[in-house]
Amino acid sequence: MERTIRVLVAKPGLDGHDRGAKVVAAALRDAGMEVIYTGLHQTPEMIATAAIQEDVDVVGLSILSGAHMTLFPRVLELLRAEGRDDILLTGGGIIPQEDMDALAQKGVGRLFGPGSPTSELVGYINDWFAQHHQQPA
Repeated sequence: MERTIRVLVAKPGLDGHDRGAKVVAAALRDAGMEVIYTGLHQTPEMIATAAIQEDVDVVGLSILSGAHMTLFPRVLELLRAEGRDDILLTGGGIIPQEDMDALAQKGVGRLFGPGSPTSELVGYINDWFAQHHQQPA
């Protein structure tokens, strides 16, 4: 029996625009994933704690504030400090390609910019999960 992929969608920082996060959460639900949406104005500590308490497979951050070079590494650091480097950290927002590359080198998963089809994110998460969580035969 296949396990449902659990995804935490979060809006860190002071950014108050969450339409994209809600669209992503709905698309992931429609694709059969279990989605926990934490709402606006979450701190990295709140996000990491929720991810661990909810035992999620994936954390998706939506960042439009320009603070991505601080927020993504901080959430990743907090997850790793709790021994949860098995959680995929992905997300999206207005993030320049050079910053996406720098974040990838730190261990952040693929990031998605404005206008990315939600099907790309769904496919990415499904592929990552299949590679990292082999189902016993």
